[in-house]
Amino acid sequence: MPPAPPAASVIVPTYREGPNIQPLVERAFRALREAGIEAELIIVDDDSRDETEAVVRRLQETFPLRLVIRRGERGLSGAVLRGFQEARYDRFVVLDADLQHPPELIPALLGHLDDESCDFVIATRYRDRGSLPRDWPLGRRLASRLATGLARPLAPLSDPMSGFFALRRSTWAHADRLDPVGYKIALELYVKGRCRRPAEVPFQFATRAAGESKFSLRQQWLYAKHLARLYRYRFPWAYWPAILAALAAATILVALAVKE
Repeated sequence: MPPAPPAASVIVPTYREGPNIQPLVERAFRALREAGIEAELIIVDDDSRDETEAVVRRLQETFPLRLVIRRGERGLSGAVLRGFQEARYDRFVVLDADLQHPPELIPALLGHLDDESCDFVIATRYRDRGSLPRDWPLGRRLASRLATGLARPLAPLSDPMSGFFALRRSTWAHADRLDPVGYKIALELYVKGRCRRPAEVPFQFATRAAGESKFSLRQQWLYAKHLARLYRYRFPWAYWPAILAALAAATILVALAVKE
């Protein structure tokens, strides 16, 4: 018999996602067990004060599930990094709790990490069979495409904005100092982890099942700030032109967000 795949830690950052926790956990572990992958799931919650704690306590009777509550801190990127610190295993998968990322694809992402030539795996909405929800408004679509295009010089990925990705512990551990702002932690890890051999898994981005979207004006400004930092890191000679371009892009992104 072939050896069992290495175990994995699945990290899910949450803030007021209580209604989505149970279906997410059940779907994730169903997929992992069918693939024969041992795993733990770590929910890192930014003190939502909703039903998250109660739901997790109930599910812990059935699944290898942990809850980490960050009090006095907030932000998706910080929550993901805290999840890495808490993880027991050496392969990480990150996905959102809103069920827009299909948990059934977790084994496919992990499968690419079995290939030593691959150092980063990201789920993409913009390649092959990947897609956006049909009910996404035009402004949101344009903002997503613009944000993606701005990141392409930093990472040759079709969807560097995706929050559904996988990497090895060693990539995180050996990365240069991580200093993300906003919510695009995958881009930060790819750039500062000096990844060069990515793989992509197409997926159909679903409509949010419950809860509220985190898309906001503030997040668009934070993304522009984050881009400027990464351009300074990767292309220090182009820092000031990158700042001006990021500010111009942020103005457009904010204008698109206002139309939502």
